[in-house]
Amino acid sequence: MRQFMCALIATMLVMAAPTMAEEGTRRITVVGQGSVEAVPDMATVSMGVISEAKTGAGAMTLNSTTLADVMAQLKAAGIEARDVQTSNLSLSPRWDNKSSSRGEGQKIGGFVASNTVTVRVRDLSVLGEVLDAVVQSGANRFNGLHFGLQEPQPVQDAARKVAVADARRKAELYAVAAGVTLGDVLTISEVAQNGGGPVMMAMGAEMAQSRAVPVSQGELSVATSVSVIYAIAD
Repeated sequence: MRQFMCALIATMLVMAAPTMAEEGTRRITVVGQGSVEAVPDMATVSMGVISEAKTGAGAMTLNSTTLADVMAQLKAAGIEARDVQTSNLSLSPRWDNKSSSRGEGQKIGGFVASNTVTVRVRDLSVLGEVLDAVVQSGANRFNGLHFGLQEPQPVQDAARKVAVADARRKAELYAVAAGVTLGDVLTISEVAQNGGGPVMMAMGAEMAQSRAVPVSQGELSVATSVSVIYAIAD
């Protein structure tokens, strides 16, 4: 039994040896950063219509009629149905503050209907005209405009390559400074940014004038970071 236990312990030590050696490996950990600039080829616009009437039904009817005109203008501008999505629809009372100032209980003075749509514009050459057209047809609410890429992956991958090269540069710098030799890559992982993956940041550029709405297309800086662990060669 004693010989069996000794053999078992010896076997366990042999099996654990690679793990122990791996945990004791000297290493250099760096974070590489990369960014690539690209000209955007699409825009996402959040716009809508706010309407007010004495009754809720009246506010909704007025809102729907105006929004139908906006949708017609979008269609006429070549915006496909798949690129228009309702993102918010609401109806709320408008309280009459004058009644409360006279010591009376608050009364409803009317109703406000709001309908917001998110629109993707894939042809930036008509973006200014599209914005002008929807304003002329009744859109009176804009929540934001964001530029993007219809096919972002090639630019994202280019940023990843730059980040890995930056990590290598830093690791070699540290190795030389420490008087050691850089070894193989042990692990590499992408550092999450704003929920994971590369992030797009708008940059300034020349202004493109439309009939009524000036639009700055600019550039996008697609950035990412990677964490790389290198072994230190013996």
